[in-house]
Amino acid sequence: MLPFDFQLRPRIVFGAGVIEQLGPLASQLGGKVVLVVSDPGVVKAGHFGTGLQSLEAAGLVVHSFHEFTENPTTDFIDAGVEVARRVKPDLIVGLGGGSSMDCAKGINFVYSCGGQIKDYWGVGKATADLLPMIAVPTTSGTGSEAQSFALISDAKTHVKMACGDRRAACAIALLDPALTLTQPYAVTALTGIDALSHALETHVTTRRNAISSTFSREAFRLISNNLSRVLDASDDLEARGCMQFGACLAGMAIETSMLGAAHATANPLTARYGVTHGQAVGLMLPHVVRFNGQHYPELYSELLAEIDPRESQHDAPEQIAQRVTEVVRKAGLKTTLRELGIAAEVLPELAADASQQWTGSFNPVPVNADNLLTLYQAAL
Repeated sequence: MLPFDFQLRPRIVFGAGVIEQLGPLASQLGGKVVLVVSDPGVVKAGHFGTGLQSLEAAGLVVHSFHEFTENPTTDFIDAGVEVARRVKPDLIVGLGGGSSMDCAKGINFVYSCGGQIKDYWGVGKATADLLPMIAVPTTSGTGSEAQSFALISDAKTHVKMACGDRRAACAIALLDPALTLTQPYAVTALTGIDALSHALETHVTTRRNAISSTFSREAFRLISNNLSRVLDASDDLEARGCMQFGACLAGMAIETSMLGAAHATANPLTARYGVTHGQAVGLMLPHVVRFNGQHYPELYSELLAEIDPRESQHDAPEQIAQRVTEVVRKAGLKTTLRELGIAAEVLPELAADASQQWTGSFNPVPVNADNLLTLYQAAL
């Protein structure tokens, strides 16, 4: 058994309607002045208002920050920090999708420790304790509520910076599957595929261990068995709950095992061409599974056994790759780079960018610009 060092940090509160506990939970953490970070879509859906009502009913003073979009940038963090310095919160709530939670963490880094968010690019760069945080995900995708990392894009270079520190972990993750019922179909699909990629990648990385594999396998089972259900019936609350818990477990796996080449190849597609992350990673994932499966078929056999124990484990990587392609296609997403308008001549540039991605360093098969180019060519 591989060695590991793991500490379960967030308290997880799960159940339909538990957002009504947000105020009492914040009070338990000693909160008196709260900064709620929620994107405009969450405000429009009414979830911010529900959280606000619970916080105010508990006697807390609430301020908010909404001026950011998907893939929060350094500029958004700077704007959020200005709000925090003005209102002086003693607790931060990230209420929304991965962008809201990452933005909340990024604001917390700079507000609590000073400097700029790029100063915390890497691991363990915090210089002081951060404010306690509560994460309330409204999607089933990133698993950010269970991670001590914030992914922030440089506003000028568009490079994604992973800023991680144990002190940035949320104190409480409040999982209310009812909040995901308002997701548009496209958001359900994109975030669900992202969560599926997390379960798959975390199970095979060089940092995998007994703890991460436990989370990865259960996350893969939950997500694989329920993603099609929520695509077919958006009001299936039981399936929504399984997806949200599965995404959270996959996030817990990321915390200890990291990710791999699917994310390394997806990120340049987002940075250079604005391809949505779920689309990019869903397109590249089957090719990475086949690539890794040539050397580690037994790891994919373990995952396949979670969803179909009676299925022959022969050629498990190919079976999983085909299943991923099927769900990507069912979600109405593209399955080739050509469909996204990406030409063959730009692939070497994408491969060069992908070779510099941090996540690629954890792939079970070492990657470089040459074999990453092969992956892009397979996806063309």
